Amino acid sequence: MIKTAIQQIINLSKEENRTVLTEIESKQILQHIGIPVPDFRLATSADEAAELAQFIGFPLAMKIVSPQIVHKSDAKGVMLNIKNEPELRSAFEEILRNAKRYNPNAEITGISIQEMIKGDKEVIVGMNRDPVFGPVLLFGAGGIFVEVLKDVSLKVLPIANRDIDNMLTEIQASKILTGYRGSPPADLSSLKEIIQKIAKISLYFPEISEFELNPIIVYEQGGGAVALDARIILDYGRSGVAAS
Repeated sequence: MIKTAIQQIINLSKEENRTVLTEIESKQILQHIGIPVPDFRLATSADEAAELAQFIGFPLAMKIVSPQIVHKSDAKGVMLNIKNEPELRSAFEEILRNAKRYNPNAEITGISIQEMIKGDKEVIVGMNRDPVFGPVLLFGAGGIFVEVLKDVSLKVLPIANRDIDNMLTEIQASKILTGYRGSPPADLSSLKEIIQKIAKISLYFPEISEFELNPIIVYEQGGGAVALDARIILDYGRSGVAAS
């Protein structure tokens, strides 16, 4: 059932000649495989956004949803900590203007209205399908530090549980996760589950050429972890070439 639901999302993208899933579609896949994400809804108008906000609750995050706009921040298509309806309506129109200015030809699906979640421990989990080694799993310091610090660990799939344990300790930021100068340790068991699920889906669906969850907020031990953003890129030429 889960595999069928995910395949339907991939097939729809293929029918529309898209190789990049929208954030909404990517998060739907995460929900199917049991990775926590913030509550999110798609709004196609400011009025609809205001209605949805009543269900989710303020403060909110708002993000442009367009198959042609992959890097939403570059397009100034992300606004955070929206505290009330006037701010929401203003942000809705501003995000649309920014998106059209960034790419006048972009198809705008709508704007994602999301629960605003904060945390001080951010990591990235991803996968890239290398032409030689096959699917390669990535784990590292997340958020805005990914490109700056390049503090990551890489492992070729498939991997064992001990490999995941090693990934968590191989990055320089591991001390932040295990507890540093009196700070409580992060919920490493929840983080391991996310890594395991990304590894598994990467082997099940060869059409997925890239997978990125960034940032993932990891709470204190027992508090879980939540993927705030997700990006999935497809390569239909690999359809049906599942790893053994």
